[in-house]
Amino acid sequence: MSKLSDVRGRITYISSHAKQENLYAVYETTDRRYWTELAKCNRQEFEKSGTEGMCIEAREFIIALPESFPNLYEPNKLLQLFTDRFKEKYGVECVSALHHNKRKTNYHIHLIFSERELLPEPIEKTATRNMFYDENGRHVRTKKEILGENGNVRKGCKIVKKGEVYERSLFTAKSKLFKQENFVDEIKHFYTDLINLLVKDDKEKLHVFDSSGLYLATKKIGKNNPKAEQIQTDNEMRMRWNREVDRAIVSGVPETEIRQIKKKYITDRIRESVDIFGSQPERLGSIIMTAVTALALLISKVLDKARELSAKLFEKETIQPVAEPNERRTTQVIPQTDKIPMQEKITHKEPTANPSSQKQELQAKTQTTEQEKPKIPPKPVMSAEATAYPKLLKIYKELNRQNGIIFDAERERNELELERDSLKGFAKLTKKGELQSRIERKNEEIDLLKIGLSGIVKRYGFQTVHDFYKVFSVSKTANAEYRDKVDKWEEQYGEKVQKKEESISKRLRNYQRENADRQTKQISKSRNRGAR
Repeated sequence: MSKLSDVRGRITYISSHAKQENLYAVYETTDRRYWTELAKCNRQEFEKSGTEGMCIEAREFIIALPESFPNLYEPNKLLQLFTDRFKEKYGVECVSALHHNKRKTNYHIHLIFSERELLPEPIEKTATRNMFYDENGRHVRTKKEILGENGNVRKGCKIVKKGEVYERSLFTAKSKLFKQENFVDEIKHFYTDLINLLVKDDKEKLHVFDSSGLYLATKKIGKNNPKAEQIQTDNEMRMRWNREVDRAIVSGVPETEIRQIKKKYITDRIRESVDIFGSQPERLGSIIMTAVTALALLISKVLDKARELSAKLFEKETIQPVAEPNERRTTQVIPQTDKIPMQEKITHKEPTANPSSQKQELQAKTQTTEQEKPKIPPKPVMSAEATAYPKLLKIYKELNRQNGIIFDAERERNELELERDSLKGFAKLTKKGELQSRIERKNEEIDLLKIGLSGIVKRYGFQTVHDFYKVFSVSKTANAEYRDKVDKWEEQYGEKVQKKEESISKRLRNYQRENADRQTKQISKSRNRGAR
């Protein structure tokens, strides 16, 4: 965000075809007279405050756009969308222009906005008595204070007579929102979300850098920047830290421990350095290198513990094989048959009705039992997060394979360093150079392998390894919850359970049919004996 001390001149510059080689569109939410009055108001308020420095008349954002937008959207409509969204959100007037740079590699918007709002009606203050102002525009109490040696009013001083308007306000006070530290971050997220809604290719989606996160931001090197070499060196060190963070995440180092190292060895050390030595950018490289070394040692400890644990588990499995995890015990669910027990004693009773009515009654009971069978709820449906798990698991395994290759390369490098340090006598003179060159080549190989970690996740549309692991963690949890729900559903309503229930129901119906037949025969026999 830039502060503008000449807002009218800046508006003319960004909106002029004569001054801009590739100007596509200009959009204004109000007429140009507004900016003239705004500049005048700001100048008056600045002089009245007596503040030293530069008067800020307005502020400006430069918004970088994806290079696919010229082919996707009409410039006027695109510019109007971005400008109106800002005005809707903050309620201030804007003027904007859509440009390309000379080589047409940077498609961007210049957005100038006011820090004040126009009042519905001007506020005028009328003098209740004569008012006197000195050369600086400051109000003084008496006329004597603006008179010269000859008794006349000094040049630049003025008198406002009673009944005249001495102050006229068209604008509100400046909004404090635009001076807050988090305002720029808010705008970055606001426009990043808007751009990501408009892009067609997921690879063009933007990512707002989190300064409080695990990574260090690199600085852009402007054209003809006198500090370009120093910035380039700092960027290389920052990238070295970022690569080590990727390695730490893949190796299973907890995020809290990475943050602690960053705070202790980078943030706090930079603050201490500035307090003691002042601003010395050249000291940043050594500070970051110390942090990288500390993080690398932590990674080595985590990997060593993981390998020791893996070896112990392998030995235990070799001695006493463990059952396959897929083997699960299924709980047999037997439906309640309290109303018609499986074993029922038949009592001989005198016939009270004909055999057909008895049979119909038993059939009715059987139908009632079948109707009272509970409905089976639908099988759990997999969520979008759980559906993505197999694909994310593939990326996770690829990262682990790459990390294993890095671990082996580092072990070889460490062995070479031990061999170099153990050289003595004549061998120290003849072999040291060869071993040192091999170590340097191995370090270059390790750096390329670490760069490959971020390359893997970027191939699949993730900005950083950390972003991937956050998504992977959510997907893994969702998949585990889905599997748990499916297992419970299978235990209660699965195919095996349903077949078991069908078998029990079938046996129950057969029993009821046989029981009905037995009762019919008993009734018939009783009737025949009565007839005799």
